[in-house]
Amino acid sequence: MFPQQLNDTRAFDIASTLIEGFNRHYRLFREASAQAKDRFERADWHGQQRAQRERIEFYDLRVQEAVERLQTGFQAGALGMDVWQQVKLHYIGLLTNHRQPELAETFFNSVTTHILHRDYFHNDFIFVRPAVSTEYIENDEPTAKPTFRAWYPTRPTLRETLAEIVRSFDLQGPWEDFERDLDDVHAAADTAIGQDRLRTNFQLQVLSSLFFRNKGAYVIGKIVNGHVETPFALPILHAADGAFYIDAALFGEDDLQRLFSFVRAYFLVEMEIPSAYVQFLRSMMPRKPRSEIYNALGLQKQGKTLFFRDFQFHLRHSTDRFRIAPGIKGMVMLVFDLPSYPFVFKLIKDYYPPQKDTSRALIKSKYLLVKQHDRVGRMADTLEFSNVAFPRARFTDELIAEIEKFAPSLLEISDRDGDGHLEVILKHVYIERRMIPLNIYLQDATPAQLEHAVIEYGNAIKDLVAANIFPGDMLWKNFGVMRHNKVVFYDYDEIEYVTDCNFRRVPTPRNEEEEMSGEIWYSVGPKDVFPETFGPFLLGNPAVRAVFMKHHADLLDAAFWQGHQARIRAGHVHDVFPYEQDKRFSHHRP
Repeated sequence: MFPQQLNDTRAFDIASTLIEGFNRHYRLFREASAQAKDRFERADWHGQQRAQRERIEFYDLRVQEAVERLQTGFQAGALGMDVWQQVKLHYIGLLTNHRQPELAETFFNSVTTHILHRDYFHNDFIFVRPAVSTEYIENDEPTAKPTFRAWYPTRPTLRETLAEIVRSFDLQGPWEDFERDLDDVHAAADTAIGQDRLRTNFQLQVLSSLFFRNKGAYVIGKIVNGHVETPFALPILHAADGAFYIDAALFGEDDLQRLFSFVRAYFLVEMEIPSAYVQFLRSMMPRKPRSEIYNALGLQKQGKTLFFRDFQFHLRHSTDRFRIAPGIKGMVMLVFDLPSYPFVFKLIKDYYPPQKDTSRALIKSKYLLVKQHDRVGRMADTLEFSNVAFPRARFTDELIAEIEKFAPSLLEISDRDGDGHLEVILKHVYIERRMIPLNIYLQDATPAQLEHAVIEYGNAIKDLVAANIFPGDMLWKNFGVMRHNKVVFYDYDEIEYVTDCNFRRVPTPRNEEEEMSGEIWYSVGPKDVFPETFGPFLLGNPAVRAVFMKHHADLLDAAFWQGHQARIRAGHVHDVFPYEQDKRFSHHRP
């Protein structure tokens, strides 16, 4: 129930403090994103990676600041329900004409759930559904940058229009061969549009900010040709001498889906009105959930909010039950799923076998490392939740027994509302896109599918290594097969930086006794890795072994790993192409 009147003078001050905290957060978020252009122009790749990592931490820091201000200034944790109800109403009023209202609502939820005990979370205190619409928000000030610009290439020509679009971003630096790049893009656009099929309403709509990630900058837009819309992206890279060049022209929803995939790092994009960017991108990728688009833009807290709303909607409109996930059980993570939902849920177990020298804190740090690192298209993003409530009736008894046995510290079952409907409360859970485990995929694969999967498996490891990630446990069960048959790594509890490992060859036995010994007779340090010993664990299947040895035998050689260590330590940053090699313009293919 909302209060009949707003009569507590503290409520408005608390709401104002909350909105000030959010505005500070988003100002710093925009500044970090805007500086990406300068770092790209200077080819400061390490600075770009550092900014991506630091920006992820901004949100939690600002939430903690707001919590401390409210506790110190208002003793917020001791305030009654009627005061918090008034705070929310004042806060909604402050969101009138705000340009990021959906993000500000999520910020309100984050702060209040830190202050209040979860028994008090209900619709009066948090934004379960959005209270302020994000439709058609726009900055009408004359000097404001629009969300996107529309270009009509009748006069001048399409080629000249493309030149104007790229120049409008005002990149500071020389181009390797701008006219050549325009010819390439123009030819690709002609193929995508069809020269003989131009309609009266022919325009190019292009988002006003570049999208920066890794070593690339991307022009993002769509071609509107009558009632037909074709999404496109133009990746801009640096040549060896530092000059810019356009590497490819990507067209169609599938190419854009790969570019914005959940297995890639977040973009740095300067946006005043993020909901308008999301709306534009959703028009190009209608199959991609809005939660994933917010994630891709670096607004992962908003992505979590939308994901959870979608998940709650799915629960209300389904009847199947959570179960232990099919496949080989992990030693560190307990995994369960809902058959009708395309995600898996992971709990860190309370107990680990002796060979797993780890802890809950260490495992959580590994998952955080993956979120902050460039995932190079080979590691799935995860959503992390605390104190999540589910209906007990939706859990199988076998799953509850499994959690009680392996992760009892994370489980609470209660009747909070006193109505006889039990809830399962999980105190910490990771949620990740469901994929086909590679070991299961290989069991039923045709020879062609097996060959492709094994090649992809090796390529995934090599991409991770080039990005300074050693998977640790490289068993097939820790990799998954995505749509488009791409292989992705998803088990992070043993990952390390490649530069932190000591890759060694197995020493030559000094005598017959050592040679015949069934035990390891040489010293092994905590960070020592012996690549030549991978084979017996990975290559028991003769068909798999034949493909692996043909394409990826170098993974069994310590020299391969040592060579990448040397390049990374010398400051080399790996090129990551979120599109196939055959999409690249030929003059820059390796």
